Amino acid sequence: MTIVSTRDFRANQTKYLGMALQGHDVILRSRRGSFRLMPVEEEEPKRDVTAEICQGMKDWKEYLETGKSDKFVTWEKLMDELRD
Repeated sequence: MTIVSTRDFRANQTKYLGMALQGHDVILRSRRGSFRLMPVEEEEPKRDVTAEICQGMKDWKEYLETGKSDKFVTWEKLMDELRD
């Protein structure tokens, strides 16, 4: 484990980021606390929330019109599943 000050980190960012990328534990210590440097493995894909809401509204409308849907569960069915 490598512990560095903020001053040292600013002066040698490439070195410490490279160490973190290689899997070494690098701790940045400052007056506000200590922070572990770690690479982000994979960014989450951005969600199209508007499209998800629109699809949910279409699904709900279909459910109200037909009374059938595999996407919605009645309260009673949900409670039965939780009891099992």
